[in-house]
Amino acid sequence: MKVGIIGGAGYTAGELLRILLNHPQAEIVFVHSGSNAGKPIHYVHKDLIGETDLVFSEQISHAIDVLFLCVGHGEAIKFLEKNTISSHIKIIDLSQDHRLGKIDWVYGLPELNKPAIQRSQYIANPGCFATCIELALLPLASVHLLHNEIHISGTTGSTGAGQKPSDTTHFSWRNNNLSVYKAFEHQHLGEITQSIRQLQPDFHREINFIPYRGNFSRGIFASVYTHFEGTLEEASEIYKEYYKNEPFVIISDSNPDLKQVINTNKCILYLEKHKNKLLIISLIDNLTKGASGQAVQNMNLLFGLPETEGLSLKSVAF
Repeated sequence: MKVGIIGGAGYTAGELLRILLNHPQAEIVFVHSGSNAGKPIHYVHKDLIGETDLVFSEQISHAIDVLFLCVGHGEAIKFLEKNTISSHIKIIDLSQDHRLGKIDWVYGLPELNKPAIQRSQYIANPGCFATCIELALLPLASVHLLHNEIHISGTTGSTGAGQKPSDTTHFSWRNNNLSVYKAFEHQHLGEITQSIRQLQPDFHREINFIPYRGNFSRGIFASVYTHFEGTLEEASEIYKEYYKNEPFVIISDSNPDLKQVINTNKCILYLEKHKNKLLIISLIDNLTKGASGQAVQNMNLLFGLPETEGLSLKSVAF
């Protein structure tokens, strides 16, 4: 596939480049960045020195098969309003602009919408926290067992806030620190509710979500619990059945740690039963399964490739 990237200077574009440069079926035609046009890719993504001779472009080519939108939230809609994209080009939007209620766009969570993704022209790539939490809850929704409030705490790395520096991403503040943000009001709650109701339309309970800023650069660690009358063995069977054909979701028998998913497209899930509550621990890398890795997974599905193509990524053990 011939690939174009819009918004090439950010974290998600950098991660996308790292994956696509090693994808056996992908050729990067252009990487657009208005502020860096003419500069080598490694001027911004410094680890790619020696990996590619590509330079950032100010021009957009239509001689591509798929276009990735790696722009900020609100900018994808503006870009598509200003630019006419050839009808043969498939579009994968990594921003939040097309995730909710857009008729022509398919919500790109493969573990929920794989057949629809394979038939689609336009993919709205899910948010990172949304991906992590949805994968923790969808098996229960699939058998209509979400009848009570859901409680979630989740900690994300600093890259989840984007590349533009801010007070809460500054090293001196973030290091050895922890803080809550957007308690009960996180922007991904709409996605999560939408996906649950796709499988369990009668779900109308509260989702109580407390997000934390972690003092690490990448990864999401979420703990989710809700009322569950069955046994741990019954819960495990529900999860294993739901994910039996999903190559990137692993049900772990032991309590996992975040480094097991860093730099991979995996989601690791771990279940515990405590009295009448089921605890689900869910871990992903926010830049891969939570963004660019999932975008490549969606690209593979769009073009009839194995969804694991180019995504055999190794985690960091130490």
